[in-house]
Amino acid sequence: MPPLCLVEPVKTRYLNIAEREKILTGIHANLSIHQIAAVIGRAPSTVSRELKSNMGQQYCRVSASGGRPRTRPWDYSPYLAQQRADASAARPKTAKLAGNQRLRDYVQDKLSCPERWSPEQISHRLILDFADDEQMRISHEGIYQSLYVQGRGALRRELTACLRTGRAVRKPRRRADARRTRQIPAELMISQRPAEVTDRAVPGHWEGDLITGAANKSAIGTLVERSTRFTLLLHLPADHRAETVRDQIAAQILTLPAALRRSLTWDQGVELAQHDQISIDTDLAIYFCDPHSPWQRGTNENTVSIGDGSVGLLSQAGAGSSR
Repeated sequence: MPPLCLVEPVKTRYLNIAEREKILTGIHANLSIHQIAAVIGRAPSTVSRELKSNMGQQYCRVSASGGRPRTRPWDYSPYLAQQRADASAARPKTAKLAGNQRLRDYVQDKLSCPERWSPEQISHRLILDFADDEQMRISHEGIYQSLYVQGRGALRRELTACLRTGRAVRKPRRRADARRTRQIPAELMISQRPAEVTDRAVPGHWEGDLITGAANKSAIGTLVERSTRFTLLLHLPADHRAETVRDQIAAQILTLPAALRRSLTWDQGVELAQHDQISIDTDLAIYFCDPHSPWQRGTNENTVSIGDGSVGLLSQAGAGSSR
């Protein structure tokens, strides 16, 4: 085994000390940023940010045309750069407003002034008022977090009343009750399905599913009879809304004798939201699988994925055939 000092650290998302030493070697060898990036296996932008953050001036390569060389600093230290990176990555961190009294006073004054400045306005105004002071910088998101997340211990909670929205808590992008899981009646769950469906002794019990294309822009419905594996395809060229799926299921099922219209098992997708109307139109008992349980419709799952035969059926349906 090689000595431990020669073992290179495992490459992670961030630069390590071995890569920083190679960057220094590339600088002394007069390599360009792209060449250094190729040596260490990183993106050129990663090397560029590293040099910009840890050198006094931006790294310049000597002109290859033989002209007068431009200024090239040699003050890059891989060890100091690694120390800075380790210190920056340390957690937990003190919030910027909690550790800078001058910045905190400025933000609080602007929030509580009669004009009621927004965090976005404050963030941009800091750049104008303190152009030469890098410590007087904070993003609008940092201000919002200091207001709404009191654990960060920066701004007073009552300052939320100074916001133009006046909200005391942050409003999520989607309301908690905007999308609720559909409640399937207990009597329609697969556990209530008759035993004759399970043993496949009686034909007329179907399993169904929806196969969607790229970006859900196209779809085909499948109906598979559990005993014979006879398959019907639902042609859905325009959309696969609940009303469209309802009409297609009814159109296909009603072509069969009444003895072959006993039950249909489907997953809990929204495309079968019109299941009540389907039962009325077709006299078909409908049952729903448990969430995330595709094996409860194993006949359908295996039929639509058996290979060339099913692919051919699906392509015919896409061309206009419905069976």
